[in-house]
Amino acid sequence: MPQVIVDPESRSLSEHFALIRAPRRRRARFPAGCVELMADEQAARAGRDPARGLLPALVYGPSPSSEGQQLYYLVRWLD
Repeated sequence: MPQVIVDPESRSLSEHFALIRAPRRRRARFPAGCVELMADEQAARAGRDPARGLLPALVYGPSPSSEGQQLYYLVRWLD
């Protein structure tokens, strides 16, 4: 998985705990529609539901893509 470069001085991008709706763990970036931001790590872990494809993760974003979508980059899965 590619490393995400985090800019500590960014005012628009930051790390967030989240639930990601993903059938597999192979992707490194996700559209905002697949990401549900959570209050903290415990909430993200508690929302885990593999049967529904909801996986807890730490993400970085949102960042605009060249196609005009908002993207979140995977920092790490919470396992």
